[in-house]
Amino acid sequence: MNRRVARIKSVQALYQVEMTGVNPNEAIEATLEEGEGNDSFLSSLVKGTLDHQHEIDELINNALEHWTLSRLSRVDRAILRQCVYEMKYIEDVPVNVSINEAIDLAKGFNAEEESGKFVNGVTSKIASALNEN
Repeated sequence: MNRRVARIKSVQALYQVEMTGVNPNEAIEATLEEGEGNDSFLSSLVKGTLDHQHEIDELINNALEHWTLSRLSRVDRAILRQCVYEMKYIEDVPVNVSINEAIDLAKGFNAEEESGKFVNGVTSKIASALNEN
């Protein structure tokens, strides 16, 4: 499974966990197609994002202007959380790649053109804050 597919499936799993409270492993399994094995990058994204969600949410909240995390769609929250996890904790993925992938995910999952711009603005602001630390 390539990393783009793993990111898509990770957003789906994170969404499912938030919606239903299902166990992360079950959510990951639900995203896999028949015969498709679990991927270490996919598992890392889902479990790492959930393990660090409190800290990630704090970073997102600090980057939002005139918004709160609870007002965002669940899909946008999942995309932002995953991207922030990637930027902060996965060293072999350049920050700009994480941001570009998140923008593409936002465009793919949302019908609104503005979603990609919104994700770009928030993730860029978080990347700058992470660079300062």
